[in-house]
Amino acid sequence: MRNEEKLLYLIKYLLAEDAQYKNAEIPQSNEERFRLFRSLVNVRPPRPIGDDFLKVQDEFLQEEIAAKGIVDIADLQPVKDNVYLWQGDITTLKCGAIVNAANSGMTGCHLPCHICIDNTIHTFSGVQLRLECVEIMRKQGFPEPTGQAKITSAYNLPCDKIIHTVGPIVEGKLTKEHCRLLESCYISCLNIAAENGIDSIAFCCISTGVFGFPQREAAEIAVKTVRKYSGKIKVIFNVFKQSDCEIYRELLTP
Repeated sequence: MRNEEKLLYLIKYLLAEDAQYKNAEIPQSNEERFRLFRSLVNVRPPRPIGDDFLKVQDEFLQEEIAAKGIVDIADLQPVKDNVYLWQGDITTLKCGAIVNAANSGMTGCHLPCHICIDNTIHTFSGVQLRLECVEIMRKQGFPEPTGQAKITSAYNLPCDKIIHTVGPIVEGKLTKEHCRLLESCYISCLNIAAENGIDSIAFCCISTGVFGFPQREAAEIAVKTVRKYSGKIKVIFNVFKQSDCEIYRELLTP
C-alpha cells in the first residue's frame, strides 16, 4: 500500500468512527487530505483504536517523518561541551528525548492543525500518545502544575521518549515568578531525563509563542539553567524561528 493509499485508509477509518462525519467530503489533493487527517486526530478523544488502524498509521507516520529527513544527534556538532544548537523540526530529531511544551491538561492540542509544537508532536507521534497522556493524568487526578514534567513513549517519532512540561503563561508584565517557573521547567525535564537514564535531551523554546514569554528572557533562563545543571546529559537547544537561533547563538558563544 502506497503512502497515499494509507492516508486515504486512515481518513476513512476516522470518519467512520463518528456519526457526525457521515457526510464529510474527502479532498482530492494529498496536501488537503493530510490536513483533514491531522484535524481528525487533533480533535479525536483519547480512546483505544483497532490494531489494524495503528499498523497503517504507524507505517504512514514513519514514512512521513523519514521524508522530512531525520537528524541524529550523533551527526551534530556541539557548540560547547555537551550543548548543541539546532534549527529545525523537533519531530525529526533522533535523540534520547524531546521536550514538548504542553498545557496543564497534558493531553495535546485539540485545535485542528494548530501551529503549536504540542499539536505537531501529538500529530506525528500518533493517537497512542494522547491515550497514554490521559491515563497518566487520570491517575494523577489533577492538572499538571506549571514547572513540572511527565515522560511518555515517543511512538512514531525518532526520539526515544517525550518529556512534557507546562510552562508559565505571561499576560502583561514579566515577573520573577514567571522566571522561576520557567527555570523549574528546565530543571524538571533534566531531572526526569536523568532518572530515566536518558543521555540526550532536546528543548524547544518553552513558553514562548502563544504562552507569551519574551524570547530573549526565555533563552537566557534556558541557557543559564542548563549550564548550572550538574548532570552529564547532552542538551540540544532546538529552535524554529531564525530570531530564536540568533539569540541562542549569541548566548552560547563564549
